[in-house]
Amino acid sequence: MITERTGLIVWLNDVKPAKNLERFGSIHYISKKMQYVVLYTFTEKLEETLKGLQRLPYVKKVEQSFRNEIKTEYNSNIPDRTRFYTS
Repeated sequence: MITERTGLIVWLNDVKPAKNLERFGSIHYISKKMQYVVLYTFTEKLEETLKGLQRLPYVKKVEQSFRNEIKTEYNSNIPDRTRFYTS
């Protein structure tokens, strides 16, 4: 069974305590230069995760990723031309 997950971008004041964010979900990426963390959490626990993250003193801002809202099924109205390039 696949559970729905939502991506969160957590902007930090300092990257050192970033490992502590593992209790909120799966850490996908930590940027030391721009000081943010990409975190995936379960969709059904999203509201309580957002409240918990915003209470932390080293968190500046929390943004929700729009990746699950992007259309991933594509249709092509252009005819396939691969037969013209094969010998």
